[in-house]
Amino acid sequence: MSQGPRSWALLRKTLTTLLHADAKPEHKEKAEAALHSIAGSTFQKPVHIPNYTDFYASIHHATRAGQLFRPDQPLLPNYKHIPIGYHGRASSFLVSGEPIVRPIGQTRPSAEEVQPNFLPTSKLDYELELALYIGQPNTQGVPIPISSAADHIFGISLLNDWSARDIQSWEYQPLGPFVAKNFATSISPWVTPIPALEPFRVPAAPRPATDPKPLPYLHSTADQKSGSVNVLLEVFILTKRMKANKLQPFLLSESNPQDLYWTPAQLIAHHTSNGCNLQVGDILATGTISGPAQASAGCLLELTHNGAQPLLLPTGETRTFLEDGDEIILRGSCKSPGHPRIGLGECRATILPARV
Repeated sequence: MSQGPRSWALLRKTLTTLLHADAKPEHKEKAEAALHSIAGSTFQKPVHIPNYTDFYASIHHATRAGQLFRPDQPLLPNYKHIPIGYHGRASSFLVSGEPIVRPIGQTRPSAEEVQPNFLPTSKLDYELELALYIGQPNTQGVPIPISSAADHIFGISLLNDWSARDIQSWEYQPLGPFVAKNFATSISPWVTPIPALEPFRVPAAPRPATDPKPLPYLHSTADQKSGSVNVLLEVFILTKRMKANKLQPFLLSESNPQDLYWTPAQLIAHHTSNGCNLQVGDILATGTISGPAQASAGCLLELTHNGAQPLLLPTGETRTFLEDGDEIILRGSCKSPGHPRIGLGECRATILPARV
């Protein structure tokens, strides 16, 4: 990644040549010698991740979440002017397949209580996101202009930024999430290079004419024309009872990053606008990816209206938030006429009981 776009292109070209159906016999021999069975492999994190920034780029998620807690003002005044984000915890990244231990934390006291509780979260949630892997750094003090911001992205992968909603609602003011989020973030081991996504580039999501125009440092005509990507994202749940009955995972929602209010280039341009230095391997996450429809919500907070409307599963079980033994599976794929399907792999994890 640190060797830059030319090396990325050469690696991709070489791999394509070796794996092509019409490859020369000597190329096929090299490919067969290098390939390993997925079933027999143990996956690790694809890169060392120095830093992690989580954004809030979906206006649909921000609006629905805001309606739950601020019905009179779902979107704060800054949302349509500035990409909102915060710095997460890079040390707690887990690769797909590693379990999630239910976190313990403080929660808001009830009307009858004086002291807050310190208990395992009862509102454990997933967040469907994409990870943007930084492949080219910038010098500290030198912002990345939006015209070249996309060139700093090596590739993308699926990301699940787990959240303890009851802990979060008690702690997040005034500085934002802390222990409600930093206990675990799951990523797929597969990083899909940006060149593989070129056939699936789409324009940025259109904004209403009444919305403010982005400031010049956040606007690029080229980015508006092709700065987003068309990826079908899916979230599935597999409960212990479903596994016992040998049922397939149940689809919870579908969404697409093409509905995000802010493009990846805008996220990078804003992140570095003050001279912040990105490093090779840094992850910038989109934040929960939700679409305009309720069925495209990217987390249980939205799907269940913060637990007020339980989801009915094929086994007759209901869910407001995740229970011990539940497994969440994220999948992503790109399809376009005349191009082969591109899969982003899976990002999955099972919830284990809290260690009390």
